[in-house]
Amino acid sequence: MLRFAVSVVLAAAMLAGMQVHAAEAAPRGSLVIIGGALRPDNAAVWERIVQLAGGQGARIAVFASASANPEKAGASLVERLNKYGANAFFVPVAVRLTGTDYQAAADNPDIAAAIRSAGGAYFAGGDQARITRALRRADGANTLVLDALWEMYRRGGVIAGTSAGAAIMSSTMFGHPKPVLATLKLGLTDGQEITPGLGFIGDDVFVDQHLLVRGRFARMLPAMLQKGYKLGLGIDENTAMVVGPNRDVEVLGYKGALVVDLSAANAQQGPFNVSNVRLSYLDNGDRFNIASHSFTPAQDKADGRLDPARPYYREPLFSADILGNSTVVDLMGKLIDSDQSEAIGLTLDSPHGVQPDLGFEFKFSRTGESVGYMSAATEAYSIYNVRLDIRPIVVRRPLYQYK
Repeated sequence: MLRFAVSVVLAAAMLAGMQVHAAEAAPRGSLVIIGGALRPDNAAVWERIVQLAGGQGARIAVFASASANPEKAGASLVERLNKYGANAFFVPVAVRLTGTDYQAAADNPDIAAAIRSAGGAYFAGGDQARITRALRRADGANTLVLDALWEMYRRGGVIAGTSAGAAIMSSTMFGHPKPVLATLKLGLTDGQEITPGLGFIGDDVFVDQHLLVRGRFARMLPAMLQKGYKLGLGIDENTAMVVGPNRDVEVLGYKGALVVDLSAANAQQGPFNVSNVRLSYLDNGDRFNIASHSFTPAQDKADGRLDPARPYYREPLFSADILGNSTVVDLMGKLIDSDQSEAIGLTLDSPHGVQPDLGFEFKFSRTGESVGYMSAATEAYSIYNVRLDIRPIVVRRPLYQYK
């Protein structure tokens, strides 16, 4: 009987320990993931960071670890955050910070304590590999500073980052990849072009940045397929995704974000070839829940659901440069408000590029689940659940003049 009682007590203690650990592992904080080029006058994003860190006077740790000039970048960011009401401070942990030992600083208990007690942290842009190099030891273990960041985030603080500071948010990030089209042609090398990130958003979501301006939505697909991700979030410049503890994603800023869903996708061997990808475009104010995969349009679009029986566009939809600046969203917007069932985009290379005879066709299709909304105020679209199929095509060289 005594043994049974002891066993019950031990089991209860183990269960309680597991529950405490689970509670610690579920962050109560928020992420502000910025696609790069965040303008100083984008008050909506800067003010949200300060608000989530605790409001006026909030202590925010500034990491310029990715920057080629950490002193200059850090000072600028501290000044900017303070203009929006924060009480920001510079964290001297950066590979390129002159006159310091970044490894010693990353394991300095005083620096770690300052971060642990802060309300938030902000990561500057630059080279994301410098961030992971500075915050992880040579054996891959967390430094004291990285542990402090996690403790602050789990407690309810905010972690924000732009460009490189956005890339580190997922457990896998791009390191030094090839251009987008070359990535489609040649694939990615694990450990070189894709490397471990810091994983604040969790292990189930892949994050990329500068997405629409640089056509990077296409490079997300081979990376996600290679690493087994079913869901990807790509954010454009001067725009943020605010991810709350309930895994709600709100888009805030100038442009928007793409949700890439590979849960029903099929990939084939050989040159990049994938079918049944689901793409959605979230505009400013739109929300998406990572857990439920549900979409909520911004308030100015709530009454603006598009009627397929009353399309605006009535001609075939085509783009010769689908990787151009915002081309993918422009084409998706026309498709969702069109009498056409599909839109075609191409991407081709220079005759002097890698495998110049290889190009790709991107076919976007409306399905029974495709939905569009338009704002009466801005005429901007929100587009949910468009199907995308990509297949390799042969480009005949040389190209001849039409006669």
